[in-house]
Amino acid sequence: MVCRGLMLQLHRAGHIRLPARKRCPVNPSGRRKKPEIVLVDQEPLVTPLKAVRPLRFTQVRRTPSEKLFNSLIEQYHYLGYCQPVGEHLKYIVYAQDNPIACMAWSSAPRHIKSRDTFIGWDPVVRMKNLPLLAYNTRFLILPWVRVQNLASHILAQMAGILPGDWQKQYNHPVYYLETFVDKTLFSGTCYKAANWIYLGDTTGRGKNDQTNKPNRSIKAVWGLPLSKNFRERLCHGQ
Repeated sequence: MVCRGLMLQLHRAGHIRLPARKRCPVNPSGRRKKPEIVLVDQEPLVTPLKAVRPLRFTQVRRTPSEKLFNSLIEQYHYLGYCQPVGEHLKYIVYAQDNPIACMAWSSAPRHIKSRDTFIGWDPVVRMKNLPLLAYNTRFLILPWVRVQNLASHILAQMAGILPGDWQKQYNHPVYYLETFVDKTLFSGTCYKAANWIYLGDTTGRGKNDQTNKPNRSIKAVWGLPLSKNFRERLCHGQ
């Protein structure tokens, strides 16, 4: 899908010429079954953060626990579950043996104006070094969990865990994390508390926009550099 999308962009921009379409294939994602429901203990957890520390972060992609992750996201995240494309990792956060949160990370969007301005890279370097970024696609605190400061604590811990796991899984580092926050629903307080930086807002047009008119909600763009020299690494190579 990613390769096909890139070829269509090149065709529309006049860089290549594709042959006429012979047929309209069925999108397999449209027929993909929803994740199976996995039941978990929903006893309310209302306690100070220190009572659940230390938390256990488990990367579950391609493990038996991936079904649990998919189920929890589908049931309790407002966006539901969507199968990631490209590089991605999935985490379940446990307090003792009970899941309390889920996080998903994937390849970064190819172009975000506020992010690209903040980093300061040109389009050629951006296309080369985009894999050095990771995008937080889902963040879920399970609805029966009420632990003050839990979300920002998880974000802070995750910033130290993800780079090593990404290096191990994909054999390259990440130097920068990013996410979108729907401004009609959330304020991004937990990201701010975890030292993420608010960079600006999206245009509301999406990555494949052809109309130059907003067609979705405006989202706040938040980023987190993982090293002091992140600009040097992202703009000039690893």
